[in-house]
Amino acid sequence: MAMTHTNDMARLQDRFNHKFGRSEHEVFAFFAPGRVNLIGEHTDVTGGLVFPCGITQGTWLLIRRTYNHQYQFASTNFDLMAQLEQSEISQTYGDNWINYPLGVLDQFAQKGVALDGFDCLFSGNVPNGAGLSSSASVEVVTAFALNTLLNTGFSLLDLVKMSQAAEKEFVGMQCGIMDQFAVAMAKRDHAIKLDCSTLEHRQVPMNLDGISIVVSNTNQRRELNESAYNNRVAECTRAFEILHEALGIKQLGELLPEQLDAHESLFDSDLIALKRARHVCTENARVRAAVPALESGDIDKFGQLMNESHDSLRDLYEVSSDPLNQLVRLAREQRGVLGSRLTGAGFGGCTVSLVQTTDVPAFEASVAMGYTQATGLTADFYIMSAGDGVQQLHLDAPLQTGT
Repeated sequence: MAMTHTNDMARLQDRFNHKFGRSEHEVFAFFAPGRVNLIGEHTDVTGGLVFPCGITQGTWLLIRRTYNHQYQFASTNFDLMAQLEQSEISQTYGDNWINYPLGVLDQFAQKGVALDGFDCLFSGNVPNGAGLSSSASVEVVTAFALNTLLNTGFSLLDLVKMSQAAEKEFVGMQCGIMDQFAVAMAKRDHAIKLDCSTLEHRQVPMNLDGISIVVSNTNQRRELNESAYNNRVAECTRAFEILHEALGIKQLGELLPEQLDAHESLFDSDLIALKRARHVCTENARVRAAVPALESGDIDKFGQLMNESHDSLRDLYEVSSDPLNQLVRLAREQRGVLGSRLTGAGFGGCTVSLVQTTDVPAFEASVAMGYTQATGLTADFYIMSAGDGVQQLHLDAPLQTGT
C-alpha cells in the first residue's frame, strides 16, 4: 500500500473506524521505516559491524487505547484480524504477522506495565518477506506507540531491545539487533555504522551525488527461511566455541581475518563452521573499509566491497539463492552499476545496487527482462532514499513516504 497523497491519512482513519468503530477515546498515529543494509550482512548476531539506513517506506500504525482489556489487531495488507482477551496476549497467535506486535505487548507486560486494551491498525508499503525489515518496522512502531500512550518512559534504546526480544523470544527468530536499531535510530540522508556488540554507532552522511540506491525484489517464495537462518546462528556459535579458548575472544564478531588464517587448522573437523567464521570476519573488515570509502566519495571502492560481500554471502555463508544470484549477475553487467549484493537474511528477498541515476531506467528494463528469462519470475524495483526513524505523526498531516 503506497501512500503518497495528502488524503491518505484520512483514508486510513476511515479504515480504522470501519474496522473498530468510533469511540470517545483518541486515535494516535505513528510511523516506523523499513531498512536496507548497504553492507555488513549476517554479522549483527555475532556482535559485528553493520551499515544500514532507514528508508522512506515503512509501517504506519493507528492506535487507540480502549481501557476495556480487549486487544484488536488489523492490517490493510492482510485479511487476518484478531480480537484477543487479556489472557491471550502472552501466547503466540498462530503463525502470522500478529505475533510481531503481540510480542511487543508481551515485553511491556514482562516489565510490569499494565496493559488495558488497544485497537491497532497497521498499514505498510515495505514488501513483506523482501528482506527490508517489515517485521522490525512493525515491532518498533508498536513499542514506540505503547511507550507514548502509556507514558512508560522507556528510552529509544530500551524500545529497540524490547523489539528485538519480541522477535527472538516470542516469534522465535534468532535475530541480531541491527534491524530494530536501524528502524528506530535512522536519520534522513544518513546511514548508521553500528557495532552490534557495544551498540556504539555513528551517523554517516550519504554522499551519493548522482548515484541511486536501487532495491530489486526477487519475488521468490522463501521456504524454510527461519530454520535456515537459525542454523547459521548455530554454526557461528560452533565457530566461536572452537576459537574462544585459543584467542580469548568474547564473541565471533571480534575475530580478525588474520587470526582465522593462523588458527584454520582448528576447523579440520568442522569446515562448515570455518566457512561461516570466514564470512563474518571478512564482512566486518569490509564494513571497516566501506565507511571511509563512502565518506571520502570513493564510490567505486564502496561498490567493489558490496560485490565482495555478496560473493561471500553466496559462497561462504550460503544464504543466497539462484534468483538472488541472477539479479546480482545481471546488475553487474549493466552500465552505470558500481556494486550489487543481496540485502537482508537471504534465501530470497532483495538485492541492493548502486546505480548511476541517469542509467536507472535502462538498468530496470534490462535486468527485468533478463531476470524473467533466467528464472521465470518477475522482479520489482524500488528507488530508495535514506529516511528518518520511528516517530509520532499528526493525524491531519500528509504522509511523507517513498513510492
